[in-house]
Amino acid sequence: MWIQVRTMDGKETHRVDSLSKLTKVDELRVKIAELFSIEPQRQRLFYRGKQMEDSHTLFDYNVGLNDIVQLLVRQAPLPKDKEAELSDSDSGCGSAQSESDKSSTHGESDGQSAGTSGQTDTPDLIDPGFGFYKINEFVDARDLNMGAWFEAQIINVTKTTKSSDEDGGTDGEEEIIYHVKYEDYPENGMVQLRGKDVRPRARTVYQWHQLEQGMIVMVNYNPDEPKERGYWYDAEIQRKREKRTQREVYGKILDAGDSLNDCRIMFVTEIYKIEEPGSSEGPGASSDRSNGPECKVCKDDPKKNCRICNCHVCGVKQDPDKQLLCDECDMAFHTYCLNPPLTTIPEDEDWYCPECRNDASEVVLAGEKLKESKKKAKMASASSSSQRDWGKGMACVGRTKQCTIVPSNHYGPVPGVPVGTLWKFRVQVSESGIHRPHVAGIHGRSNDGAYSLVLAGGYEDDVDDGNEFTYTGSGGRDLSGNKRTAEQSCDQKLTNMNRALALNCNAAVNEKEGAEAKDWKAGKPVRVVRSSKGRKHSKFCPEDGNRYDGIYKVVKYWPEKGKSGFLVWRYLLKRNDDEPAPWTRDGKERIKKLGLSMQVKSARFHPKYSPAKSTPKKMKVEAYKLSKEQKALIKDDELNKKLWDEAMASLNLGPRFINKVEEVFLCICCQEVVYQPITTECQHNVCRECLQRSFKAEVYTCPACRHDLGKNYQMTVNKSLQAILTQLFPGYSSGRC
Repeated sequence: MWIQVRTMDGKETHRVDSLSKLTKVDELRVKIAELFSIEPQRQRLFYRGKQMEDSHTLFDYNVGLNDIVQLLVRQAPLPKDKEAELSDSDSGCGSAQSESDKSSTHGESDGQSAGTSGQTDTPDLIDPGFGFYKINEFVDARDLNMGAWFEAQIINVTKTTKSSDEDGGTDGEEEIIYHVKYEDYPENGMVQLRGKDVRPRARTVYQWHQLEQGMIVMVNYNPDEPKERGYWYDAEIQRKREKRTQREVYGKILDAGDSLNDCRIMFVTEIYKIEEPGSSEGPGASSDRSNGPECKVCKDDPKKNCRICNCHVCGVKQDPDKQLLCDECDMAFHTYCLNPPLTTIPEDEDWYCPECRNDASEVVLAGEKLKESKKKAKMASASSSSQRDWGKGMACVGRTKQCTIVPSNHYGPVPGVPVGTLWKFRVQVSESGIHRPHVAGIHGRSNDGAYSLVLAGGYEDDVDDGNEFTYTGSGGRDLSGNKRTAEQSCDQKLTNMNRALALNCNAAVNEKEGAEAKDWKAGKPVRVVRSSKGRKHSKFCPEDGNRYDGIYKVVKYWPEKGKSGFLVWRYLLKRNDDEPAPWTRDGKERIKKLGLSMQVKSARFHPKYSPAKSTPKKMKVEAYKLSKEQKALIKDDELNKKLWDEAMASLNLGPRFINKVEEVFLCICCQEVVYQPITTECQHNVCRECLQRSFKAEVYTCPACRHDLGKNYQMTVNKSLQAILTQLFPGYSSGRC
């Protein structure tokens, strides 16, 4: 397993891998020393208020996966002469100076806070002399991570020099940078944004008759819960319709990670016009635009009592000046609701509620022995003499890596995963990118389509004939009580994943009678995995593990009563893949040529499964075949000839050639396949965005070897390398543009 180690000031955090529940604290110190360059004797480790001591294990402190251990660094011992100088300075004016500094700092902050609280006038707008916007002006600013727009105030306006290939500009061209502070999120501090990420605050609401197809507008949308209020995104109107009782607008949400198509806009009376740069709303103008409620329970209703956003004891929304926030759980408490009640606000910097406060008798001080836990004393591990460490702490953990060579909404085959690939566990299928959910049978989006599905024989109505099969949709079962499966107990509906699979059919969606494709081969492809769990119903399922069986297309779908008597949705899928099916003679021969075998190599799995035991030591694998165009692109990339020679030597390994290319052309900064690669003069490849980020931090060296590139280094994208990588990893650039 892994944990995170963070310094007390929060400035540095590292992930420590290859740990186990039985790892001792002194062994952990050695790993921390490699990451932080801090000697073990200078490390003080704390976990949940307890100081961790040597000879104890992570299990003793109940440290779990991805938990945070805090690191306090002891000062290095000083030489005797330095120590004498320091003691002399401390006894003199140094301490008085520090006290005066503290008092002056507190006085300054108090004065600032007093001035801020007493200030009621709107600050004057200051024209910097360039750019569209003035200092202290309120604008809409884009959050670069979410793509949503938030109201912000411009604090400063500066200029910087744009590189030659940055946004297609010319060398030496000046670019305006706006320093903004988000109005509702002051804790984010000051953020630097380009002109394209700042625009006048939206203030004009479109009327219903003004909305037309193709218009780019700003709407309120929640990608996670589309029916709830969310954040403000740009959207392209795709269609609108007016019913007798309501009006509906559907649009394409832009810049929300992957673009979302055919999303229903719930708040049709709050669709704003996107103002042109340079248009001013006038001084003192205010906005009545609102984001989603801060509290999901009471929806920010001032008339409702709420124990989540107000006092955790009484829930009454009153006396905010007498509420204390717990520094652990962030819950609020009235001073008079506590037991015993408080008459004044505590002067301590940190305050913890009764539920989060540690009992002083339970805190282990430095040098003390770890107190025995009554709960762990009853566990089998407390009395067991076995030293076997099952699964290295990963027996019940989800996936530890994620497929990045194709996006999660990728249709069709995944590069490097041929038909017939076999995995022991479902989590490995998820890590490969073939079928990402661990348990669910269908992976898709209800407004886009289905990308993959698993045949596991979970429904009694499934019929499998190999090259075509009838699949039963999901739902209609009561899974309460933490159950994974149950008997059919109600009718299924064409929603969620059932609708997603229906969208793959080359026909209009019909929620009542279903539909049949006019040309089934023109439908969207679905990757199909067969599980050994379906062996009792189908002879085409593998005897063990999970097998990738290729691409299928939805021919038709329809509702009918199942054997349970309830309505179920049925789907007929046919195989449409150039590679032979793994149960055929040609498919079995191809599996032998590619050297495919059961994949069980992973630290998390049971030790009795050894990787690829059945694979002969000497087996000739069918070489990976490159097209003429791909060979020409590789030949054109002369700057990386040495790297391509290393990668081409792996062609005889078959599908593993893709893994070798991914390894050779991995960006050292983002640890993904390089996108818009910059091939440096020292023959290293880095993503252009990663190198630009390094230059903005005033680090002008190669991230791989620290070769000095110079402040005026011309970042020219290696187009030949980008072209061949796009062919080998189709869609890998999605979300990285």
